[in-house]
Amino acid sequence: MIYNPQMECMSREEMRELQSQRLKDIVKTCYRKSKFYRRKMAEMDVTPDDIQSIDDIHKLPFTTKFDLRDEYPFGLMVVPPTEIARVHASSGTTGKPVIDVYTKNDLDMWSEGVARVMAAGGVGPGDTVQVSYGYGLFTGGLGAHEGAARLGACQLPTSSGNTEKQIMLMEDLRTNVLACTPSYAMRLAEAIQNSDRVSINKMALRCGFFGAEPWTEGMRRELEEKLHIKAYDIYGLTEMCGPGVGGECECQNGTHLWEDMFYPEIINPETLQPVAPGEFGELVFTSLCKEAMPILRYRTRDLTRLHYEKCECGRTAVRMDRILGRSDDMMIIRGVNVFPSQIEACLTEFPAFQPYYFITVDRVNNEDTFDLDVELKPEYFRRSPEGQMPHIQPLYDRIVSMVGIKPNIHILPPMTLERSSGKAKHTCDKRNFKN
Repeated sequence: MIYNPQMECMSREEMRELQSQRLKDIVKTCYRKSKFYRRKMAEMDVTPDDIQSIDDIHKLPFTTKFDLRDEYPFGLMVVPPTEIARVHASSGTTGKPVIDVYTKNDLDMWSEGVARVMAAGGVGPGDTVQVSYGYGLFTGGLGAHEGAARLGACQLPTSSGNTEKQIMLMEDLRTNVLACTPSYAMRLAEAIQNSDRVSINKMALRCGFFGAEPWTEGMRRELEEKLHIKAYDIYGLTEMCGPGVGGECECQNGTHLWEDMFYPEIINPETLQPVAPGEFGELVFTSLCKEAMPILRYRTRDLTRLHYEKCECGRTAVRMDRILGRSDDMMIIRGVNVFPSQIEACLTEFPAFQPYYFITVDRVNNEDTFDLDVELKPEYFRRSPEGQMPHIQPLYDRIVSMVGIKPNIHILPPMTLERSSGKAKHTCDKRNFKN
């Protein structure tokens, strides 16, 4: 189902005209009402008169997470406090959190973005959406909640954690739509599989919307097989609104970005120049409709590429490849760029291994070490003679082929690695703690 055909299926020419007008309006607002952007634009000798169409967006300054933290809490807000309806924030695990503020119209825009994604999975009246993202300052819980409400579906606000109760409610209340992080969905699937009391065959699950962290096609296949669902990717970031900046359609050949609200660019992260169409680079967003805190050319650090051809589903909204990784998640080991998602992709190619892993990087005798902990699936662990693990050479060879360097692989029994009810942690770089 297409929720808003006018916007999701708009011709490229009409979309460009809409984006151009909205960009001109938002730049004027930023210049008049934001000291931060007026200063940044003055440094580049740019005024609103220089922005006549969307093609002029490259004249505008970039915005980074460091800018948002420097302007904490409300340095980029352009409306009076009386117009603020809600405040959200990122986790802030590496310093001050990123604050986002919303007017009523901003909340309406956000819920529409989520509704567009969920509509692709057929969500509507009569469905029960179990929202197992965290509620609170994190945007995931309330974002999914309001999107489901906009479609007329019943919202089951379980938040994250308390896995046993989640499964009980999922069974008793006949949940047919799940919304959470992919790592927590895997944890739920694992708990159901290991339970003597419940069976996935007796549940009503039909589809799931998973986001807030990168995940692979292999993880999708595992979730679909174990939960008997169709798994959709939902993309977002606090700096734009939260989940609902884009999502997959039923064709699942890329993530549609709602470019009438959030204009995407791909740049070379080193030169900061636009890349050729279809090339990989860093994703940059400009919010075209936000009232409370508009953001110009925000550098997401997500590495991907864009496709502008019309989708088989009928939508013309630009499609984004799966996120290759984040430039700030990338680790350089022995001079090679390594993304955690590459390891997950390798693991899901082998039936004996769980998609749980942990990478530890250290430096010993002036040389980088690369240790990889992986888990066996229970059925393979039970088959292995005591003290003997399956042959790991194929996995080792695949990782070397994918990544380009040799890891030290440690195979662990099932349920050894920590499970998370939110975003999963997969790496520890001990070099960061050494002089």
